[in-house]
Amino acid sequence: MSLLKYEQIAEDLRTRIAGGEFGPGELLPSGRDLAEQWDVSRATVVKAYDVLRNDGLVIARQGAGFTVVETPVARPAGGRRAGSARVSGGAPFRRLGVPDRIVPPEHVRDVLGLRAGETALRRARLVLLDDGAPGTLVTAWFPPDIADAAPRLAMAGPIAEGTTHYVRRESGRSPFEGVDVKWVRLATGEEARLLEVDQPVAVAVVLHMAYDQDRCPLVCEEGVTASHAFEETDRYPMR
Repeated sequence: MSLLKYEQIAEDLRTRIAGGEFGPGELLPSGRDLAEQWDVSRATVVKAYDVLRNDGLVIARQGAGFTVVETPVARPAGGRRAGSARVSGGAPFRRLGVPDRIVPPEHVRDVLGLRAGETALRRARLVLLDDGAPGTLVTAWFPPDIADAAPRLAMAGPIAEGTTHYVRRESGRSPFEGVDVKWVRLATGEEARLLEVDQPVAVAVVLHMAYDQDRCPLVCEEGVTASHAFEETDRYPMR
């Protein structure tokens, strides 16, 4: 399916930001310049910037236009419903360690459809609370075919445009269905250390799986939140 004009503009800007043409805090092209470049209305450009703003990639500066965010945000695992903004529930985060390829836990291996002993690419981050304290430990596991197609996943720095957009561009595969499974258990020693809580402590676990239209796994994310920091609100119509 071909992209609409505003989606093409958003994707072009996303690629240019990812490529380093525009760094954190730098001013992006004006609406007028982009409208002339793409031969579209200013309203179309505004719609493109709205997409990037909802993705948490740019912010509006009063009287100055749009700039690249200086502090990227990330969401805890799960809740990736179609149409949900990347900034919805997002918060500043800290990348943990360097991405590596290791044998995942058995429950992750089963989700990714891996053979016993087969490795997956692991990326870990710590999503922070408002006061800067640890909130949710999120470990993302990518199957080998996705890791091979999208080599920047193995790099230590954050991916400015978000892993979903990056994986789609590099592999041509997009999320079609998401599955979230939730349960409660006790934290492991390493989880307690990273979340800065004393054991024993209960943690809420969200296991998020994203599949493409052929039901092939794209990623498995496991979010672990200490009980004192876990709260979930679900708003829905009742008519």
